[in-house]
Amino acid sequence: MKRSVRSQDRSTTVDLLALAGCVDRFEGKRVVVIGDFVADSFQFGGITRVSREAPVLILRHRQTDIVPGGAANAVNNFAALGARVHPVSTVGDDPAGETLLAYFRRKRVDVSGVLRIKGRPTPTKTRFLAGWTHTSAQQVLRVDYEPGIPLSANDSRKLQALAKTRIKSADALAISDYGFGTVTPDFVRSALTGVAREIPVSLDSRYQLTAYRRSGVTTATPNEAELEALHHTSIGPNTAELERCGRSTLTDLKLASLLVTRGKDGMALFEPARPTVNLPVHGSDQAVDVTGAGDTVLAAYTLALASGALPIEAAHIANMAGGLVVMKRGTATVTREELLHAIRAAASGSAT
Repeated sequence: MKRSVRSQDRSTTVDLLALAGCVDRFEGKRVVVIGDFVADSFQFGGITRVSREAPVLILRHRQTDIVPGGAANAVNNFAALGARVHPVSTVGDDPAGETLLAYFRRKRVDVSGVLRIKGRPTPTKTRFLAGWTHTSAQQVLRVDYEPGIPLSANDSRKLQALAKTRIKSADALAISDYGFGTVTPDFVRSALTGVAREIPVSLDSRYQLTAYRRSGVTTATPNEAELEALHHTSIGPNTAELERCGRSTLTDLKLASLLVTRGKDGMALFEPARPTVNLPVHGSDQAVDVTGAGDTVLAAYTLALASGALPIEAAHIANMAGGLVVMKRGTATVTREELLHAIRAAASGSAT
């Protein structure tokens, strides 16, 4: 019996068992990730009292956790989904950078493409979380530490050489541009020059999505807020405005597909000469934590395309992965086993 799932607003159905077969093929896919490594630092403390110096809470420090963020979180998600991932990035010659490298070495991720640069600190986002005894910790403050200086021309050339070597044998390339200058449109154009095989080239760019036109990018996964900023508009429930912005971006970048994540409103998939597909959010629309969810979507969508999925199939897989990761606290990942379990559970439910 064919077990399928239907999109929200058109009769397109997707065979859930085919999705499971696609996710099975994630194992061993070679993916190059170029982008900005970020250290996500979580400082946990208990509230002791209100300060006499100012009307602020005093936290007694309990523990510090540092996990991959930015492109490093994308790498972490690719690895969790079973890919052989090869990051091309930079970190500082500092404790945050060493923590990220040590983390990936323990995961057996190849970090030979990550340069350590003296004098340019690792971008770090420090979140302070506080709570009373027997209560869940809540974020009360975030402090960002940014490099402040661009990459040197010499370091950029080294990264391009590292990228070129790795892309030659890759099944996909993912670009994770958080705006810290590790990757640029010119960098991607140069890295893809001379690549004979056609592979999916996916883009997640925080601030300069359309700058990547004619760079070799084939698909992109912006969130709705990024699309609104790009087009200087507000979308919200206005589906006509979503359609206008999505179609304009798809055409401008000459993409094979564009997947827009919309939070509790799910996702919207745009393809040339095809009607837009709106996917309702998978699971609960009451997210526990959306930190890093875009990295999970980027990884799942890219891997699905690299595994032979059609964009609509890849979108459903990414939608499920995103729905799973937002139910976890902090910067999290979804494993291939978790994703397969969710797909099979949906298939079982559709058969009843």
